[in-house]
Amino acid sequence: MEEYKDKLFHGVNLKLFEFSKALRKNQTEAEEIMWQCLRNRKILNFKFRRQHPVHQFIADFYCHEAKLIIEIDGGIHNHHENQEYDQNRTDELKEIGITIIRFTNEDVNNNPNEVINVIKGYLSP
Repeated sequence: MEEYKDKLFHGVNLKLFEFSKALRKNQTEAEEIMWQCLRNRKILNFKFRRQHPVHQFIADFYCHEAKLIIEIDGGIHNHHENQEYDQNRTDELKEIGITIIRFTNEDVNNNPNEVINVIKGYLSP
């Protein structure tokens, strides 16, 4: 299967890239709130992409220049199997120099300004 060799996509396959397009059309409420906060370089002039393929995964939000992924987790991420998967994913992405920060849907829905301040902390020198 064809792969994207561009550093922006970290060698993802075409099927994953196409799946990410479909996910952008089906955002959760929290993801939509977060996207409105991130889009158009609203946070410290950093560009974020939503539902972006990175390595063998799709990140909810990805900033290439900061090598930062933001994940918005629903209740399913509280299950043991999903927590283990999330940790393995985090470890694998960390190996290629990418940082992941996670927020719950409730964090974003109830305290978006606090979430933005945490993100700014990761983006500030």
